[in-house]
Amino acid sequence: MSVSDEREDLIRRITETQRGMGRLFAQHQSPLFSSNLTIRQLHVVMLLSLNGSASGQDLAHHLGVSLGTVTGIVDRLVAQGLATRHEDPQDRRVRRVELSPAGTALIEEINNAGFEHYRRILDHLDTDTLRSLEQVTRTIRAVADKLYNT
Repeated sequence: MSVSDEREDLIRRITETQRGMGRLFAQHQSPLFSSNLTIRQLHVVMLLSLNGSASGQDLAHHLGVSLGTVTGIVDRLVAQGLATRHEDPQDRRVRRVELSPAGTALIEEINNAGFEHYRRILDHLDTDTLRSLEQVTRTIRAVADKLYNT
């Protein structure tokens, strides 16, 4: 087996293992799956969580949809109490959307559920394995930073 073939095989096995863990986590009750959000609504909630607030134009650009579509998505998030709209203090013609306290709580609940599953697994690993995993995780993060923060 060539080095290239071995690398491809290792990458395939790693990604299959990660997918399997994802499926295992999905079998347990998660606020992500028990929420009534569509994928686009969840996408908007995640964008707002990362950016603090966004204009309709910003959201339309990130989602690759029309402003009218974004308006409908945001209307439903506002109706569910997960987001609010307000005037942009820099430009009163622009309406900004941000998470409500309930939207922020939902994101925290989703994140915490994933962390709790992962932490439970980590608690069962020996110290040497944790050291190795920590080093590998740092390496993966460094490569991700180089690829996506350039």
